[in-house]
Amino acid sequence: MTSSSPSTPWLASRFSPLLLPPALPHPFIFKRDLPTKSKLVLAVLRQPYGVPRAANNGRRSFSRLVGEEDEVRQAVAVPSSVPVRVAHELLQAGHRYLDVRTVDEFIAGHAVGAVNIPYMFKVGSGMARNPKFVEEVLSVFGKDDEIIVGCQSGKRSLLAAADLCSAGFTGITDIAGGYSAWVQTRLPINQ
Repeated sequence: MTSSSPSTPWLASRFSPLLLPPALPHPFIFKRDLPTKSKLVLAVLRQPYGVPRAANNGRRSFSRLVGEEDEVRQAVAVPSSVPVRVAHELLQAGHRYLDVRTVDEFIAGHAVGAVNIPYMFKVGSGMARNPKFVEEVLSVFGKDDEIIVGCQSGKRSLLAAADLCSAGFTGITDIAGGYSAWVQTRLPINQ
């Protein structure tokens, strides 16, 4: 039996980092390792949150990698948001302004040239989504039109912009801060 130095434990003296195998990466971490026949995309499972594990083939995850041939809903594109000054420049460059506030909010004041199609209606003390919103937008705008979407503070317009992107509109841009920021920046309005 060989002796090792008293400061080095016996097991540690028998192994060196050079003798250990290198850590193997997971095959899906690097793009070069992905199968070339089928491009993999991130998709959302059809099961809603809270589906029992048994109904989800024992998996806990709510997203998975799938091949192009699988019939699953693709992840939704998120529209870009721009500050009001950039939105004003886009409007001057030919984009069209879609104001998704309620009719009463629109009548109280709106950006010059804005078209009003409410994303939500006041119902009692709350708000309800306009079920014909996308249909009404299609009656005024084309799916390839460059549209900037605004509301009062920026929350409804982001939801509306996401719905429009999901419906196939390609030129959607959200106005961060909404009409409130538009007024604070002293951009042109109609009252």
